[in-house]
Amino acid sequence: MRQVKHLLEGKGNDIYSIAPDAPVLDAIKHMAERRVGALLVMRGERLVGILSERDYARKVILQGRSSAQTAVSEIMSSPPLTVGPDTDVFDCMRLCTDSRIRHLPVVSGEQVIGVISIGDLVKEVIDAQAEQIEQLQRYITS
Repeated sequence: MRQVKHLLEGKGNDIYSIAPDAPVLDAIKHMAERRVGALLVMRGERLVGILSERDYARKVILQGRSSAQTAVSEIMSSPPLTVGPDTDVFDCMRLCTDSRIRHLPVVSGEQVIGVISIGDLVKEVIDAQAEQIEQLQRYITS
């Protein structure tokens, strides 16, 4: 199975982030514009949290809070779970499912180098299984 760094090579290292003191409304607009389900919350170069659609739904909408008057830092998940670039895809899948999260920042040393989603992981697992099946079919028919 491949490692996280291989996923990032294939999908790119786009990192979408927001500052912790920004209003949640700005974060939601940013997510909608970028068509992503989460933003990293960065204080300068330092990762301090992650804000997901789930955080927004649970901590703003369901609690009747104002998106414009609530700071990202009030509802973000902190500290975020992270993985390194050499982490195995299956280990990431297990971490996401056990923790019920959809996005994992990829950190090398102190630097964020990308983000992988549960969708990225599922696709990789399915592709790996399809490749194994194809190899077995070639073995059987040759």
